[in-house]
Amino acid sequence: MAALDEIMTWTFVRETEVPPEVNEILVDGEEPQAAYKTLRDVAVITNKRIIIADRQGLRGKKVEVYTIPFKSIVMYSSENAHGILDFNAELELWTRVGRFKLNLQKGIDIRKIDRLIGQYIL
Repeated sequence: MAALDEIMTWTFVRETEVPPEVNEILVDGEEPQAAYKTLRDVAVITNKRIIIADRQGLRGKKVEVYTIPFKSIVMYSSENAHGILDFNAELELWTRVGRFKLNLQKGIDIRKIDRLIGQYIL
């Protein structure tokens, strides 16, 4: 696990289907809203949190799952990609335990994620 003063960063590559195994960790009343392919796995935004699976090791059999509950987000910022040389949008989340950064590759609708986060934290 990273130190709390370090910023944790993930890259979302493209929107994808919600994997069925996510249902194993959802709580009562929690519903998946969107899913994104990351470099090695998937991130899922639900109506309660952001879940990011991080495969580790050469074969990727060990999986660490990060959960960012919406109730822990105290502030966030978004920056859309613009222009020919700007390839990714960025979303930064400030929580009670530290900062998280999501890099969104071209083609991902950052405003969709803005709306989802706003809907559940405001």
